Amino acid sequence: MKIEQLKKKFVWQMTGEEFLFLINETRNNTIRKDAIPKHVRKKIDNQYVYGLKGIAKLFGCSVSSAMRLKKSGKINDALVQEGRKIIVDA
Repeated sequence: MKIEQLKKKFVWQMTGEEFLFLINETRNNTIRKDAIPKHVRKKIDNQYVYGLKGIAKLFGCSVSSAMRLKKSGKINDALVQEGRKIIVDA
């Protein structure tokens, strides 16, 4: 049975085998590296970005938007700043 057909089927109508197959296929599709776009994968592989320009590149926004994002505190868990040096864990 195809995955699309299983997704349209009610859970209570599935056999245990169909349900486990659907869960495993969904999990495998979310983990695959080829499912992640190349530009995002490249940024993740580098692991760290530096400065406001690095934040802007990572999120695909302008430097002023990156500054607002930094000030908002939404990325504080991934951000380290010592003086003027900013390091962000991608």
